[in-house]
Amino acid sequence: MARVQEILAQFQAKGVETCFHGRHINPQIYAELNGGNWGLKDYEARGGYAALRKIVGQDGGAGMTQDEVIAELKASGLRGRGGAGFPTGLKWSFMPRGFPGQKYLVCNSDEGEPGTFKDRDILMYNPHAVIEGMAIAAYAMGASVGYNYIHGEVFQVYERFEAAIEQAREAGYLGQGVMGSTFNFQLHAHHGFGAYICGEETALLESLEGKKGQPRFKPPFPASFGLYGKPTTINNTETFAATPWIIRNGGPAYLECGKPNNGGTKIFSIQGDVERPGNYEIPLGTPFAKLLELAGGVRGGKTLKAVIPGGSSSPVLPADIIMQCTMDYDSIAKAGSMLGSGAVMVMDDSRDMVETLLRLSYFYMHESCGQCTPCREGTGWLWRMVERIEHGQGRPEDLDVLDNVAENIMGRTICALGDAAAMPVRAMLKHFRHEFAAKIDAAQKQAA
Repeated sequence: MARVQEILAQFQAKGVETCFHGRHINPQIYAELNGGNWGLKDYEARGGYAALRKIVGQDGGAGMTQDEVIAELKASGLRGRGGAGFPTGLKWSFMPRGFPGQKYLVCNSDEGEPGTFKDRDILMYNPHAVIEGMAIAAYAMGASVGYNYIHGEVFQVYERFEAAIEQAREAGYLGQGVMGSTFNFQLHAHHGFGAYICGEETALLESLEGKKGQPRFKPPFPASFGLYGKPTTINNTETFAATPWIIRNGGPAYLECGKPNNGGTKIFSIQGDVERPGNYEIPLGTPFAKLLELAGGVRGGKTLKAVIPGGSSSPVLPADIIMQCTMDYDSIAKAGSMLGSGAVMVMDDSRDMVETLLRLSYFYMHESCGQCTPCREGTGWLWRMVERIEHGQGRPEDLDVLDNVAENIMGRTICALGDAAAMPVRAMLKHFRHEFAAKIDAAQKQAA
């Protein structure tokens, strides 16, 4: 922050107006503050848009068919980087080929999961990778219109992506007849308003349509009934950003960067009690111990207590379990948690797990859209019971009731927010029940 203020002072000394909170941001300042290599020319110098040229046959080759593009994605082992980890190539193959009307492509950049901050960095510092990836996906699925739904609380990121879209459009990478081919693709940016529920893909579609952001019943799934009732495919920001490399270098080469069933690299947003929090891109299958080492280890030389490996909705893992894991979908799932969005929350031995769960439970109660009774009422029950325990009013039977309420929320809601609220509760009770019991015992002894 000190460096930012120093740069601002330099510009102000030269009489240059600075504005970082409105829509009119001086491009020169914006580029200097946030790195000047995000633009089109820099991206092209790194091989950008070569993959798009390749598939539409504008690189001197014969081009690629839709089936060939999808086959490369399947061979890459790329799994959705938004949380679910569904195979990307397989998802693209669900788009109906023979549908005669409009088909849509949507990028889910509504990054609202606590602890996750990778997608905003991709959009800020490498937006053209997402644009090219979306264009490739649109070509593969026969979609001619795309939207990038960007989290509304990072408005500078939205503005940066809008600027990148305009650059790509002027260069002929978007629009009618992309690079002189018969492929047409229009791309638009849309910003949300910070509602966590709009990260759920069907709530996102509702919001895009101008409606209240609430999840839809499934089936039908977006591939058959999505945006405006038309076939739609939705992928995460990081998923699209990985696509150009796969097309340039081949699916097998990407798979080799990771491990079987977990192809390529993954960006992990590591934070909490570490010396160097930030985004780290590592091959899937890298030991957690190595990721922790890259982040400088546990802050202050303290002892590692627990880690939430995939964003706040993923179950917590104690230190002795996570230290045996590799950072990939299968290893983390086998350990009893999820890789999720890749937000790694590190907690040292000074952390109070009851207090930690209280904060998480409040978030999910606050962000529930209220559509489903188990979620609307259940998340409030969870928070109130944890709050009672934290403030010395807990009862021994609360622990079983807490676990029972969480169990009854899971699998009984329209979307996964109910599960997201319940899983942290059940995992905390599984691994750190003694801390909850100790607070209850201490409160009862004091009352006696």
